[in-house]
Amino acid sequence: MPEGHTVHRHARQLAELFVGDPLRLDSPQGRFSAGAAALDGRSLAGTEAWGKHLVLRFDAPPGSDRFVHVHLGLFGKWATGHGEPPEPRGALRLRLVGPDRPDVGPAWAELRGPTACELLDDVGRAVLLARLGPDPLRRDAVLDDAWARISRSRQSVAALLMDQAVVAGIGNVYRAEALFRARLSPRTPGRAVTHEQWQGLWDDLTVLMRAGVRSGRIITTEREHRSRRTGAALREDAHYVYRRHGRPCRLCGTAIEVADLLGRRLYWCPACQPG
Repeated sequence: MPEGHTVHRHARQLAELFVGDPLRLDSPQGRFSAGAAALDGRSLAGTEAWGKHLVLRFDAPPGSDRFVHVHLGLFGKWATGHGEPPEPRGALRLRLVGPDRPDVGPAWAELRGPTACELLDDVGRAVLLARLGPDPLRRDAVLDDAWARISRSRQSVAALLMDQAVVAGIGNVYRAEALFRARLSPRTPGRAVTHEQWQGLWDDLTVLMRAGVRSGRIITTEREHRSRRTGAALREDAHYVYRRHGRPCRLCGTAIEVADLLGRRLYWCPACQPG
């Protein structure tokens, strides 16, 4: 499932392609035909990412269905381009096509396989965002909103970081890597995490995820812990613990461990993250 940095990249890209332009919307698959018809011909006013959720706002009267909410889930994908869009094939849920431009033709975007693609009004958008925790990539995020829930919880910090109602946008990779970088055992109960530890986790996640927005990759290792010190990180050098079970820790040499937690695989170093 794409993590929050990917959704923020999509929000930026769609804004650059379409904001201010009247768009043609259709749903070749048919599952979003009514929604596409309701907004066809309207201009895109803005895009917004909050965690793993993307919201497209169209020019329409307040109170009307003017937002398209997209959650990619496990299989959703966006594709974009310029020129006449390709002939629709397969399960194409939503297609956006901008006005024709000299030399490049219209910009277009296609959405396939999302978990959610739905119309919302102002109330629906507010309800959606109210159930999400703060997003480290949003400048209006209040990290103590998450701390209030973490500090009272008996659940493990690893489970809490994956709860989108606690922190929005964190997936399996950022969860494992941030806990390793904090030298914090994933099994630590939330109420045993100090405010200083939480502040450090939040700050590190913000740095890592902003880098992910810029590069389109999740890179969590420092240069001194990679096989080469210059240039882009190789794929096998990108992470400290994620999908490295059985291999030696980059810092201490202890074998990385893996376990199932709430249906997801959890990776950690038992020596660097004791407890």
